[in-house]
Amino acid sequence: GGLESVASLCLVPILFVVMRVALGAICCAAVDVELTGFEGSTPSHFEEMNDPVMGGQSTGTWTVNEQGKYGVMDGEVKDVPSLKAPGFVAATCNDKFPDASATVSGSVVMTVRSTTPNYTGFKLAFAAGTVSPSYSCRGGGTLPGSRGCFKAPFTVPAGDDFVEVRIPFSAFSDNWSPYTGDQIKTCKEDKDVCPTADALKTIKQLQLMAEGHDGKVHLEVKSIRASDDAAVAFI
Repeated sequence: GGLESVASLCLVPILFVVMRVALGAICCAAVDVELTGFEGSTPSHFEEMNDPVMGGQSTGTWTVNEQGKYGVMDGEVKDVPSLKAPGFVAATCNDKFPDASATVSGSVVMTVRSTTPNYTGFKLAFAAGTVSPSYSCRGGGTLPGSRGCFKAPFTVPAGDDFVEVRIPFSAFSDNWSPYTGDQIKTCKEDKDVCPTADALKTIKQLQLMAEGHDGKVHLEVKSIRASDDAAVAFI
């Protein structure tokens, strides 16, 4: 009887761990929403736009590597003479994106690689909950009615392989400088500039940016998805 009681007591913590993992996996499975990718028969369509539209001298291209199934943003950010400040290189995708509201407590996950990992001006923006994505992504909340384009910086580690780069939704803000792309108010400072679940129901535009810093840029993108990684953290 005594040995059986001891054995039963020893099994209790093991059973608790097994049950917690099982319940976590069942109740809180991660939600992944693919926003853009290049694997299918109809790859996401991005258009390149650089600062020469503002009198700048930056150059850039957007191409799709059909064999490797990834998009490529390549170019060089240079100063805009009239501003005496760095311009931008951008690739924009306008589409009807799936509802990503269930991932608001998580991150945007980019599968990327770069031959210019030291470049410090990479940014990702998405227009959500706005009537005019183009207007919002030009004004960054500094012009009347230009809220709703959320932007955040990111870096890409050096290496030959594609890696996942996670940008928490809490790192995005829709109040940023249209000249540098730098945030004026952060989500941490003011919840009013944070993306909301309501906004993430209607994402209308994605933008890959190289701005605010001069230099050559080369970014290869396999996919961009929204992920509720809070579920992963629970387990």
